[in-house]
Amino acid sequence: MNNPDCFALNTHLHIVAFDIPFPANYGGVIDVFYKIRSLHHAGAKIHLHCFEYQREQTPELNSLCEEVNYYPRSSGLLPNLSARPYIVMTRRSEQLVLNLMKDEYPIIFEGIHTCYALDDERLRTRFRVYRESNIEHHYYYQLFCSEKQLIPRLFFLIESLRLHLFQQQLKHASLMLTVSEEDTTYLQKKFPGHIVFCLPSFHREDEVTCYPGRGNYAIYHGNLSVAENIRAAEFLIKKVWTETMPELVIAGLNPPKRLLDVASGVGNIRFVINPTDSEMYNLIHQAHLNILVTFQATGLKLKLLNALFNGRFCLVNPAMVKGTSLSDLCIIATEPEEFRYRILETFSIEFTSLEINRRVSILKKHYSNQKNCKLLSDLLNLF
Repeated sequence: MNNPDCFALNTHLHIVAFDIPFPANYGGVIDVFYKIRSLHHAGAKIHLHCFEYQREQTPELNSLCEEVNYYPRSSGLLPNLSARPYIVMTRRSEQLVLNLMKDEYPIIFEGIHTCYALDDERLRTRFRVYRESNIEHHYYYQLFCSEKQLIPRLFFLIESLRLHLFQQQLKHASLMLTVSEEDTTYLQKKFPGHIVFCLPSFHREDEVTCYPGRGNYAIYHGNLSVAENIRAAEFLIKKVWTETMPELVIAGLNPPKRLLDVASGVGNIRFVINPTDSEMYNLIHQAHLNILVTFQATGLKLKLLNALFNGRFCLVNPAMVKGTSLSDLCIIATEPEEFRYRILETFSIEFTSLEINRRVSILKKHYSNQKNCKLLSDLLNLF
């Protein structure tokens, strides 16, 4: 059902996505897909442009968009020889620019990845929105710090430097939309006089669905092929967990053998490899404690929102909630000993309806898709 308060006008809008945003099963595309869904339900007519690689074209997007255009991502060695970032150079497309020139509708560039054409002279009269998902050069530098293999480490370091230089192209955006207050402050300082607003990430959940009571295990979840998440899982396995603690479930995509080997022989650590969406949903719901650790205080961690909307207690380190309004809903620990103490303490208490009501109050205030859709509508209508 359409929400009449969400989008005031029957608006046409271009969205340039860095990937095909369905299935919405990892960080960046979750924001893109659920933004499209919210805008569509509000009455917006969306002209979607996707860069295609590794994921298949999908009819699900056709029901939400006026049109869906696909462009090949030009991967390989040649884009790596450019002074511009690889993630930008592999998403350059003349056909995209020609399609954008067919009308005068506003354009949202999703992530710095899609911003090759942001400064194109042929689009200079257009209202161009940069939708930030991370301060990408910070993110790639942290990937460099987390990665252990030489070639990927070198790539992450070079890409971080290229992204830092390319960031200046963002000055051509008419409006910048960030996912956290911390990133808002950073871009406001970097681009004084430019318009920067915080618009939290769109996400799957429209209602808080936590279960009261108790679970009998803790869970850490994430894409386990990503260096940051591997590092977080290793931290829990090596430095936090002991055999006298409750069961720890580690769930996620494509864990490397070395991570599985680290936990081998530890009887109370169990891996759930490549769970379906419904399996992950149930794992989060049934757990007594969701543990989320990051060593990169960048962007907004959508898996934290997932855990808070659907799970019981959440134990995090400070970087996970930095720049958000979510710290009051989480138990926070820093050192391994503090994690162990908080885990055992939490398993001794019950998750109550009072805690659920607190979540509803805060999450609906700051992370409601409907409210954020209305904010986006107001911003687009303002300029």
